[in-house]
Amino acid sequence: MMNDGLMIKGLSKSFNGFFAVKEVTAIFLPGRISALIGPNGAGKTTLFHLITGELKPDKGKIIYKGDDITGLPPWKIAKKKIGRLFQDVRIFKNMTVLENVVCSLFSSKEESLFFSFYPKKRRVMDIAFEKAKDLLSLVGLRKEENRRAGELSFGQQKLLAIARLLALGAQVLLLDEPTAGLSVSMRERLLELLKRIVAEDNKKIIVVVEHNMSVVLNIAHWVYFMNEGKISFFGRADHVLGAKEVRELYLGLSA
Repeated sequence: MMNDGLMIKGLSKSFNGFFAVKEVTAIFLPGRISALIGPNGAGKTTLFHLITGELKPDKGKIIYKGDDITGLPPWKIAKKKIGRLFQDVRIFKNMTVLENVVCSLFSSKEESLFFSFYPKKRRVMDIAFEKAKDLLSLVGLRKEENRRAGELSFGQQKLLAIARLLALGAQVLLLDEPTAGLSVSMRERLLELLKRIVAEDNKKIIVVVEHNMSVVLNIAHWVYFMNEGKISFFGRADHVLGAKEVRELYLGLSA
């Protein structure tokens, strides 16, 4: 199980002498939803940047399925099936909902000029559209498939972005504040989706950066509390959120 996980070992990143991430060690296991919590500026998003290759660490290692992926460029990280949902949802707003997912299913081979002359092109296309529709059904957007993506609500756009990650074959989903800005009903839809994803595929790893503690209690199997670039507490959600240190540093509550 350990060899199938995403492991962070002694990871550090500083900017002009200030450590945004300092000696962080953590493991994210398949079939689990893990949460990173902590005050703003604690280093949570920077940690995501390091995992996805947008930043290179000063020291430490990132191991995925036994392979050292430390410092690889983002496109190589994506090829490792590690995907990310940004706070500012990134979709093709002028394309239809269905087209957004279909284009995520194609590799560079299908995007080449030679694919136009491939004898079984129509069959490949039909399969892609059917798979895209299945993914839209999974995230609850099948009825919206012909709408322009930019016409969707903010919450629906987040669901579409997750469908796109799944279409890309992502086995690791790094979700940066997935419930931020959502209505209560949409938040519940998204949380149920995340639970369903790991329940139906126990190889999937989901890591969320989250500030809503009710969300953390609802979905997280394991929680890491970050403060000043370091992980200072970890464990089950109820254990971490009930800790005196967390209550004082994060929730502003005294024991």
